[in-house]
Amino acid sequence: MDKNIYMDNAAATRLDEKVMEAMKPFFFENYSIATSEFGYSMGIDAKNALDEARTFLAKSLGAENTEFIFTSGSAESSNLALKGVAKALGSKKGKHIIISKIEDFPVLYSAKTLEKEGFKIDYIDVDEFGFVNIEELENLITEETILVSIQHANQEIGTLQDIQKIGNLCWKKHTIFHTDATHSFTRVPLDVKDIPADLITVSAHTIHGPKGIGGLYIRKGTPIAKIMDGGFQEFNLRGGMDNIPGAVGFAKAVELVNDEENKRLQAMSNKIVEMIVAKIPEVTINGDKIKRLPQNTNISFHFVEGESITLHLDMYDIAVSTGSACFSRSLEASHVIAAIGGDHERAHGSIRFSLGRYNTMEEVEYVVETLADIIKKLRIISPLGKEKEV
Repeated sequence: MDKNIYMDNAAATRLDEKVMEAMKPFFFENYSIATSEFGYSMGIDAKNALDEARTFLAKSLGAENTEFIFTSGSAESSNLALKGVAKALGSKKGKHIIISKIEDFPVLYSAKTLEKEGFKIDYIDVDEFGFVNIEELENLITEETILVSIQHANQEIGTLQDIQKIGNLCWKKHTIFHTDATHSFTRVPLDVKDIPADLITVSAHTIHGPKGIGGLYIRKGTPIAKIMDGGFQEFNLRGGMDNIPGAVGFAKAVELVNDEENKRLQAMSNKIVEMIVAKIPEVTINGDKIKRLPQNTNISFHFVEGESITLHLDMYDIAVSTGSACFSRSLEASHVIAAIGGDHERAHGSIRFSLGRYNTMEEVEYVVETLADIIKKLRIISPLGKEKEV
């Protein structure tokens, strides 16, 4: 093909041109900060744009506009959720927090930081498909448990948790429930009138919106304290200048996602699995095959390193990601694959194909055809597979 093929949309997405058009006036025409109703006209207009974006995004979650705050992205949202609740309740109710072993780094590392500050963190197990053990969760919750943080969808393997059941359990136990919906927001149904979540992390960067803008849904009455000083923005829960272009772009990005697009992503993901299983032997599909994100496919290719696969695909201008340690800034193999029972070889050989609006079925077919040839050649020279007939 004569163009780059990008299949790492779980990491970042190409900005939609319509999103850029919606944002442009707030860079070049109305570039004021948001002011009160007693301020100057540009500032009032900027505040109105911010409020309209907030109201739209809150409504997309079934929430009220006062229950949605803007952040710099999913990392800040999850940091505020965990550390804000810890700050609000740590000296009042208890210092016990529960998260799953497959959480994304903002939740995982926030928990580790709190652990160093004297909080007790339980890291709950998942099964071979990435599902949290509900019975274990129920046994772990005590009177001192202030927060349970279980993601809606996994960032690597795409497994969708039963957050309805998890939320109901937390509420029954009078425990705050946070879910990271960075990868599921707009891709699968998520309505706080039906889902018993107190805090929900969302972000624009995975849905063809701008980078550097995200949000945190905070159910009315949820105890949470400010963790970043510098001002009184976002109902005095965040210090820092309002990112008005980002907020407007975030709302526009959400507006542009529809069911037809999600069905198209699902069809392409299904095609990837179907073709790989038919053309490449010795593979493992990671995550649940049904309860999963429509845009995510994660597959381990045995007897070959994921880093080698990504580098060879890059020679054909194809971008994917891998759970290999060499590909990670942390220099650690995927903690997600390890948690679902995978060994180092399975983690190092895992490839994530995350699709977006601009991918096509033609690209999917080309990628798998190219991949099949690459895997065959790599297995011939790989010390892991020299004795394996391919």
